[in-house]
Amino acid sequence: MNVRRSAAVLAATAVIGAAAPAVAASPSPSPSVVIPSGLYGSTDPTYDGVWRQSLALLAQDTVGVKPVAKAVDWLTGQQCANGAFAAFRADASGACDAKLMVDTNSTGAAVQALTALGGHDTETGKAVAWLKSVQNKDGGWGYNAGGASDTNSTSVVIGALTAVGEKPAEVLTDGQSPYDALLKLTLPCKGDDAGAFAYQPDGKGNLATNANEDATAAGVLGALGKGFVLKPGKTAEPAACADGGYPAPQQAAANGAAYLAKAVAKDGYVIAPLAGAPDQPDYGNTADAVVALAAQGGAAQAKKPLQWLEQNSADWAKKGGPAAYAQLVFAAHATGTDPRDFGGANLVTQLNATGPTPQTAAAEKSDDSGDSGNNVWYIIGVGLVAGIGVGFLISGRNKKQQP
Repeated sequence: MNVRRSAAVLAATAVIGAAAPAVAASPSPSPSVVIPSGLYGSTDPTYDGVWRQSLALLAQDTVGVKPVAKAVDWLTGQQCANGAFAAFRADASGACDAKLMVDTNSTGAAVQALTALGGHDTETGKAVAWLKSVQNKDGGWGYNAGGASDTNSTSVVIGALTAVGEKPAEVLTDGQSPYDALLKLTLPCKGDDAGAFAYQPDGKGNLATNANEDATAAGVLGALGKGFVLKPGKTAEPAACADGGYPAPQQAAANGAAYLAKAVAKDGYVIAPLAGAPDQPDYGNTADAVVALAAQGGAAQAKKPLQWLEQNSADWAKKGGPAAYAQLVFAAHATGTDPRDFGGANLVTQLNATGPTPQTAAAEKSDDSGDSGNNVWYIIGVGLVAGIGVGFLISGRNKKQQP
């Protein structure tokens, strides 16, 4: 999913839809910090280190690959004493201080990954306790503690709660659950935005969709109580938007899925509008839409965007690196598609090639199209920038309230 810090906005990225937490560094052929040996990806991890590592490890676990110990140790070593995670700590030997910007998205993603790997109850317990301690009075979460609740961040945390066996409906502040926060961000079944989720209300309290649909994809999973990894489910009837008063979470998810189905109906992909330039495909948010559609209605509902990704996502994933490969693995898994034969590509081998060799990598067949690990991230500046889609799965995306 994708997050946005309350003080910053997601800036345009060179690779549309690249899964990167929002404050990324300006494009550079070489990272500005030394890449730790246990970390996946070769670009500057300052703004997405924990995010991309969590997604990579979770994707590996999903396909039966056992990560090497140093990759897991790097992630656990990023945790602060209070349980929270920041996007990246170059020196994890010291204590986290008040200047370090921890966030709900990095923390929620780490919880989902470490829970799936097993054996990390202490770390995940502390992380969940911190997340609960910074829950807003409306039941949701913003990217930073105390920031206004947004759909993406709230959904990432719901996934973390579900992963550790918590019931999100019972995680309350002032009687409000995470689902209550999400439902306040849903749009009614009328007009072009019918059924969508807004990221946040604008300055006047009005709701509108993100141009790249990432909040809606996130909201569908959150309303269903799902995390990043979704098991293939039974095919249901295509979702239809229905108000019926204040919608229950399940109906809100169906409404969001109906909106996403409409968004991908023509071309098979989510569009990333660019100011002053022709519309372009948003690969990351298309992958997220596949997972959301499959979660609500089964693989058949996600067939068209899935096929589009199989045919068109190779170059994007190679540039996007570990988080992009992970998003495609999640999309494949949610639809019962073999990630080792995704449009002819072995996503598992390509993901493994972006970091330390996993313990079970020898069992993977070779793939000459493996990723070189050269992603490009862009800085998120303070102030409003026309943000483009980076799959909702980036909970590190930072965006101010919608204009």
